[in-house]
Amino acid sequence: MNAMSFVTLEGGKTTVDAAELEALSARIRGTVLREGDAAYDGVRGIWNGMIDRRPGLIVCCVGASDVVTAVNFARENRLLVSVRGGGHNIAGSAVCDGGLMIDLSPMKSVRVDVGSKRAWVGPGATLADVDRETQAFGLAVPTGINSTTGIAGLTLGGGFGWITRKFGLTIDSLVSCDVVTADGKLLRASQSENPDLFWALRGGGGNFGIVTAFEFQLHEFGPQVLSGLVVHPFADAGKVLPEYRAALEAAPDELTCWVVMRQAPPLPFLPAEWHGKEVLVLAMCYCGDIQAGEQATRQLRAIGRPIADVVGVNPFTGWQQAFDPLLAPGARNYWKSHDFTELSDSAIDVITGAISRLPGPECEIFVGHVGGVAGRVNADATAFPQRSSHFVMNVHARWREAAMDNACIDWARGIYEASRPYAAGTAYVNFMPEDEVDRVEAAYGGNYRKLLEIKQRYDPQNLFRMNQNLRPKEGLRAA
Repeated sequence: MNAMSFVTLEGGKTTVDAAELEALSARIRGTVLREGDAAYDGVRGIWNGMIDRRPGLIVCCVGASDVVTAVNFARENRLLVSVRGGGHNIAGSAVCDGGLMIDLSPMKSVRVDVGSKRAWVGPGATLADVDRETQAFGLAVPTGINSTTGIAGLTLGGGFGWITRKFGLTIDSLVSCDVVTADGKLLRASQSENPDLFWALRGGGGNFGIVTAFEFQLHEFGPQVLSGLVVHPFADAGKVLPEYRAALEAAPDELTCWVVMRQAPPLPFLPAEWHGKEVLVLAMCYCGDIQAGEQATRQLRAIGRPIADVVGVNPFTGWQQAFDPLLAPGARNYWKSHDFTELSDSAIDVITGAISRLPGPECEIFVGHVGGVAGRVNADATAFPQRSSHFVMNVHARWREAAMDNACIDWARGIYEASRPYAAGTAYVNFMPEDEVDRVEAAYGGNYRKLLEIKQRYDPQNLFRMNQNLRPKEGLRAA
């Protein structure tokens, strides 16, 4: 292996000699990749097709010792570092240009202890990996809605999905983490060990280290749920959304219902004349007794005159994958998001007006229904602060051709600005694109200062900066 030039933390260049590179390769149990190697493009490619960066070197880790070796190599040479778990983050922070990419995707283990209802999960596991293993024993951890998402990034940002209202955020089931910090130490973080680090990891993203194992408390759940879609003509949105809002006011924690607005894909249960036309979809899941679910969903399913109602009993693992075909990797994606404590008439007007201006057939707006158990946790109990938000809006611009970049991005930004007056002011960091660096403080609200102090203790040189970054020294001066 020849000497190589890398991008540094400061944005400059440094050269690492051949002997040091050979020593790195010899210490790694996994694989070390450089441009030109057969596997290089596959590993650097991630879910968002807009991200096309080329790391100088990729270390594909198979265990914690590999992560320690890679972190020490990066720190000693002051290299720009990125960390890849599932590679699903919208900002593309998994991949750096010219630096060292630490790839955790080979670390996919999921081990369940049925007696203690605990699971130990590797940082390369996807939600599908976790669901398949836990549901085999009638157990679950609350996660997201796209099964190809990585468990690591989802958890570190908070994590919410279909069963959050019943069981809390993903971080609310987190018991401990094994984490490699910037000084190359492997620490355990829990309520009793390094509790400040544990607090920060529950919502603070990848700012504090690289988690090599997650321990979750599992919940008895499944394997069948009442779930499915009720599809309405978008022309009826002005009637459907207020009734949707009213129906959720007394919804039990077991019931979650999200709204998706977009052009109808060619789904087999939709009449062909609706394919490609604007629709409003109520996507619902009841995580409890099926008969109780039929009663709980009745008011939602009685709204308006839907085109189709395909709510029924489904395996939870199948429902978790229901939206995967619409969210497959490779497309160009840009998101803008707001939290709402209520879905006001003014916010509804902004959202529905935007659907009449969809720039492409894959662009959509969804409104996630949260709260429940997750909303009864104190805002300062974890780094994730936005416990009072009842709805999360994500403007999801998705398209295929680079020539559409400006139209799709401008559409998303326009909706974001127009709906800002009605929003809570916080944000879900997992939904923030790479151009929202000025929004990080608002995203963490009252927890921001404490996060900066913890960042200063564990990563004072900001080695872990390819994320929604907390800048330790500058941030503390400004706070």
